[in-house]
Amino acid sequence: MKIYLLFALAASTGAIQKCGKTATAGIPSCIQQRIDSIKAQPKWNPPATVYEYLYNGKTVYGFSADCCDQYNTVYDENCNYICAPSGGFTGRGDGKCSDFAQEAKEVKLVWKDDR
Repeated sequence: MKIYLLFALAASTGAIQKCGKTATAGIPSCIQQRIDSIKAQPKWNPPATVYEYLYNGKTVYGFSADCCDQYNTVYDENCNYICAPSGGFTGRGDGKCSDFAQEAKEVKLVWKDDR
């Protein structure tokens, strides 16, 4: 019986991790790797945040910048760079998604550095 339960648990964990998602947080593993990379650095001021949005019918992830005059960046669930909707010297981002503030729907806060 114990072997059966162990096998069932292992199989379900593998199925959950399939498709590049983490088993615990339900976010893509590449997004988690980016978060882990930020955690390995000294705490940012302001603290780093990652939000999940729906933008143009797709799930995307917005990463805050670590300081002033830097872009706040958005990546798709495969960690492909989409755009920088804000930040930079002008505060208007890179201009590739000037409609982000109007069109993106915030889904949830994925992570905030509370160290």
